[in-house]
Amino acid sequence: MTATAPALVVEGLTKVYKGRTVVDALTFDVQPGRVTGFVGPNGAGKTTTLLMVLGLATPAAGSARFAGKAYREIDHPLRAVGAVLEIAKGHPGRSGRDELRCQAATHDIPDSRVDELLDLVGLADAKGRRSAEYSLGMRQRLALAGAMLGDPPILILDEPLNGLDPQGIRWMRGFMTEQAAAGKAILVSSHQLTELQHVATDMVVIHKGKAIAQGPVADLIASSQAGTWARSADPATLERALVAAGFSVLRQDGDGMRVTGATGAQVAQIALEERVLVTELYPLVANLEQAFFDLVDGPGDTGGIA
Repeated sequence: MTATAPALVVEGLTKVYKGRTVVDALTFDVQPGRVTGFVGPNGAGKTTTLLMVLGLATPAAGSARFAGKAYREIDHPLRAVGAVLEIAKGHPGRSGRDELRCQAATHDIPDSRVDELLDLVGLADAKGRRSAEYSLGMRQRLALAGAMLGDPPILILDEPLNGLDPQGIRWMRGFMTEQAAAGKAILVSSHQLTELQHVATDMVVIHKGKAIAQGPVADLIASSQAGTWARSADPATLERALVAAGFSVLRQDGDGMRVTGATGAQVAQIALEERVLVTELYPLVANLEQAFFDLVDGPGDTGGIA
């Protein structure tokens, strides 16, 4: 069985800004028919990476290639790569349809394709309205239609879920899933890990400019150190007893703690033996968000992401 070539190959991508390395020898690929999540804390280098991938920033070293070509070498980029990095309001006098027609004209794409995509993204009834009057969710859909004009094999989406209401988020998730099922490669940067878990098949996690984990989402979640959350009236005594029993404990919020590897029943039994009152006790379920925190901040820490 012949392996499918990656839609995007990033090798050793490096960016230095004012003497600081903001992206450090980053290497990953994006496969056709899959949604690859691209996540990291604030300042991890995600946006800088996407700018270099799309030829909008020059790397100090390394490369990003679509079917063997850098973005700047592609003759008809709209037919090779669809990207949404920032949602613009558009020309105040143009309708949504005219916005797309202007983009399509640069690649000799017919108006019939514009109408097809407006219908696909649910904007057929609003195509005559000025795009500057569109809601954020409608602008997101219009930008997606623009990225799809040339029917490219890969879509690169930066925070496509930002500012969307629950209905819009559900639609966006469905859109990405459907496009991947049709064979497109999707690279999506998002800080909404709970939502990303529903749609992504692969994940690239970066921290301080470096890739610290990558691979199938299921494998990443399986690596999460699930355990039990407990809060106690005497946390010091309970912590000592749990550690003595061989469990790893991370104190949080004063009298709260995350107990790695222990079930609720085990924590409760130890608390009973120590005559310690437990005021909160519940299992910590392994998921993408917890796996991310384990990787970036260490077990139990829930620092901000973007």
